[in-house]
Amino acid sequence: MDNMYSYDYQFRLIVVGDSTVGKSSLLRSFCDGVFSQDPDPTVGVDFNVRIVEVKPGVKVKLQLWDTAGQERFRSITRAYYRNSVGVLLIYDTTNYVSFTHVTSWLNEARAQIQPYHSVFLLVGTKIDRESERQVTTEEGKAFADFHNISFIETSSKSSLYVQEAFTMIAREIYDMLTEGRIHVQSGWDGVKTGPKSANSNQNQPIEIVQSIQPRRNGCCSN
Repeated sequence: MDNMYSYDYQFRLIVVGDSTVGKSSLLRSFCDGVFSQDPDPTVGVDFNVRIVEVKPGVKVKLQLWDTAGQERFRSITRAYYRNSVGVLLIYDTTNYVSFTHVTSWLNEARAQIQPYHSVFLLVGTKIDRESERQVTTEEGKAFADFHNISFIETSSKSSLYVQEAFTMIAREIYDMLTEGRIHVQSGWDGVKTGPKSANSNQNQPIEIVQSIQPRRNGCCSN
């Protein structure tokens, strides 16, 4: 069991995408190790916590904000962007329309996060339903490459690449932090130091280079 009081950093992540793409199932698989075939739709915003190890001996507490995909909740979702250092853009590989809407989610996130910038990860879900696939892995990779963001495909039902997805974005944020491209900033909840961290940069300004070259790691079942 994760020790919620022993970690080096805290990263706040927001999970966005259309309704029914599997955002809540992805988080439940990651946080609780369970799968629900038909979870209740998220109303507003739900909150989850999980600790991951980004490198040997370095633990990060992830605050995970699960947002509703329905249009009537978009104003609520927008309020959570600015204090997030990471954004998971979710689409359903068996629903092409949800993939076409990712551009809108990405643009909205980038606009709302200003003056900050976040690390983005494109996540295709439900790859266990291969016979129903409408979005190819190549299409997902091409979108991620075009927008210079990382990419992975997952299955919440089988837990395939679920852990890897969250660890990937956490490591990317941590790497930028150690490289000096992200700093802990007082008044911003995107990144905070934890009780284990000896580093105290609370009053340093944030500086993120917008044009980054993230590691791309597309995982899929063939």
